[in-house]
Amino acid sequence: MIKATSQFIIAVVIILNSTALLAQHNTAALIPMPNKIEQKDSGKPFKIDKAAIIKCDTPDSIFIKNLIKQTIKNRTGILLPEKESGREITIIHTPTTHNNESYTLDINHKQIKIEGGQAGIFYAVQTLDQILLGDKRNTEKGLISPIHIEDQPRYNRRAVMLDPSRHFLPLEDVKFFIDQMAKFKYNVLQLHLTDDQGWRIEIKSHPKLTQTGAFRNKKGGNNGPDNGFYTQEQMKELIQYASERYIEIVPELDIPGHSVAILAAYPQLGCSFRQSEEKNLGSTTNMMLCASCNDVYTVYEDIIREVASIFPSKYIHLGGDEAAVKANWAKCDDCLATMHKAGYNEPSQLMNIFFGKMLDIVKRNKKEAILWCELDNIWPPANDYLFPYPTDVTLVTWRNGLTPKCIELTRKHGNNLIMAPGEYTYLDYPQWKNDLPEYNNWGMPVTTLETCYKFDPGYGLSPEESSHITGVMATLWAEAIKDINRVNYMFFPRGLAIAEAAWSTMEQRSWESFKERLQPNLSDLMKCGVSYRVPFEIYERK
Repeated sequence: MIKATSQFIIAVVIILNSTALLAQHNTAALIPMPNKIEQKDSGKPFKIDKAAIIKCDTPDSIFIKNLIKQTIKNRTGILLPEKESGREITIIHTPTTHNNESYTLDINHKQIKIEGGQAGIFYAVQTLDQILLGDKRNTEKGLISPIHIEDQPRYNRRAVMLDPSRHFLPLEDVKFFIDQMAKFKYNVLQLHLTDDQGWRIEIKSHPKLTQTGAFRNKKGGNNGPDNGFYTQEQMKELIQYASERYIEIVPELDIPGHSVAILAAYPQLGCSFRQSEEKNLGSTTNMMLCASCNDVYTVYEDIIREVASIFPSKYIHLGGDEAAVKANWAKCDDCLATMHKAGYNEPSQLMNIFFGKMLDIVKRNKKEAILWCELDNIWPPANDYLFPYPTDVTLVTWRNGLTPKCIELTRKHGNNLIMAPGEYTYLDYPQWKNDLPEYNNWGMPVTTLETCYKFDPGYGLSPEESSHITGVMATLWAEAIKDINRVNYMFFPRGLAIAEAAWSTMEQRSWESFKERLQPNLSDLMKCGVSYRVPFEIYERK
């Protein structure tokens, strides 16, 4: 214990001093690493002073101007004036159908020039901020060394999943997390809004969902961790806040399992033999919506219609994982009758009927569905000849060890795939031996910072073999994550490793380089109030 404590203290001291000791050049804090950098060591620096001006030609010019002004003021203390002439910081919007997130950033002694799509310009400003963070000596003098960067993401979807269903996260806390995501070029936030432990989104046509499903602790308040939900107006506010930072919010409504919260409010939606059973939010598990109950589809028609009207994203995630078929549909007379009528031999085949109806509802509301990919324990076993998912459904690979097979089958059958393999991206897993979450009873493996960094979302495959992989997602299942401080502790710094895996090509990535670039960013996160875990192990002497 004494040794571990001393290691922690030494690591904190190293990080606090790292900016002064190591971050002395203009790539020292770049995360994720840009995909093309040209250093101009012999050129004169750009000087930030009262003679520098901003010229901006973008659809959101006021926002971008203010963002650059605030970025420079935060790093240098210099507030750029409103002027007509001087050394220029020039921002040019170049619309492109190829990649709205690409950008170029060119810095010489005469000007800073940013070109790109709207999202790309925003990301260029984040890169500029990291240049100022890393090149501390020059930044303190109001100087920026010459550099040329051409950059675009390896993957179009770079997501984080938060789980306010298990432990509710107040609106302002989610906004704070969004701010941190944006710094490292994440562009999707998936909110896991319904599960056994809570229903966290207002549905006006069925108010009992939140009246019952959002409150599992009678003595708790309305703002977490056990109680609370987002009103539709709050969710719209959050969506707007995220969109200003080029982050899309995707709702997840987990069905047909993980459904205790809705069954606590409407027990008639479960299999008839389980309707009278007690349903305790937070402790009861393994109950499912009944596949043969028409009211299930009627209620979800209302739910999906309202959710679709709130979220601009074209996607709705419907879960589809870990359903306890044997404990529900296999013992339900109505489900068994439906199974026999359809000519099926196994209760799990009722997933075809259940999701056939749910996916039709999603399509009627002009959305597309995402599902967790299950290969061998929920749907009929998947193989080269039987793959139960429609091709217009995007799948997420997650089960440890099954990702190579999932990549192969989705490629053959034409499904887009998001990469969230548990062994690399499940950030509720402990980060070091004996550094465990408060709740740990299912034998989670240790997933270190270095393990996360080694993640190659393409699994070493050729571009042709992996062209259907559209993105990456880091997940934070919240059984043990009770508040935003614990969210940050589990996400940072591992989330920065995954950010680089999602953005940077393998050729631009280096563990040794990342460890150095990490240090000024950790120091900066500390100043912002982010309660990250100190990765003391990477500072140990070998």
